[in-house]
Amino acid sequence: LIQSEGFRPSVAKLSSGIPIQYYPNSADSSFFTPQPIVLPSISELDNGFSVLFAGNVGTAQAVEVIVEAADLLRDESEIRFVVLGNGSRWDWMQEQVCMRDLSNLFLPGRFPSNTMPGLMRKASVLLVTLADEEIFAATIPNKVQAYLATGVPIIACLNGEGARIVLEAGAGITVPAEDAKALAAAVLSLKGMPAINHQEMGQRGRAYFQSHFDHDLLVDRLIEI
Repeated sequence: LIQSEGFRPSVAKLSSGIPIQYYPNSADSSFFTPQPIVLPSISELDNGFSVLFAGNVGTAQAVEVIVEAADLLRDESEIRFVVLGNGSRWDWMQEQVCMRDLSNLFLPGRFPSNTMPGLMRKASVLLVTLADEEIFAATIPNKVQAYLATGVPIIACLNGEGARIVLEAGAGITVPAEDAKALAAAVLSLKGMPAINHQEMGQRGRAYFQSHFDHDLLVDRLIEI
């Protein structure tokens, strides 16, 4: 079983004719149907146009592209980049916020996992990034499934299968991995769209999640396999 079609060629070389089946990851059902809980107050998600990155803040995520895009959009007063999570590059990001005087990039830190579905729904756009490396082009980051389930438009700053899924779903905009100028342009493009376009992207994302990544559907598929 492969979690991404991007792995098929490599696995086929090693599988000696054994059948290979595409079997993707799902996401917790709370991302599709959030639980009624009290959410922490993050004012940057309640005002302006918020671009939310959620998850591990590490080398694999190439978070430098977020810093560069925020720098490019520093004069767009309504745009706010919000990074929820922690990791090996969080301290570096915080240093860059101070060094560059980035008033549009916020790093509130890590929050309980049960609050993430609700916090994601507050965002104007959800951002997923990965480094420009061959191995990452083959994989589908788990947050893509979670993002689709929330029904919020997605910007996928990555290559390969993750970008293909977002495009196929019609759930947002994709740009090349580590391309800060393209990311900034995508943010401006989505900000300039009417709200109905955002709603349609979100609805398409949720529909794609239901038909491809729903947990019960995948359990049935595994039994079938």
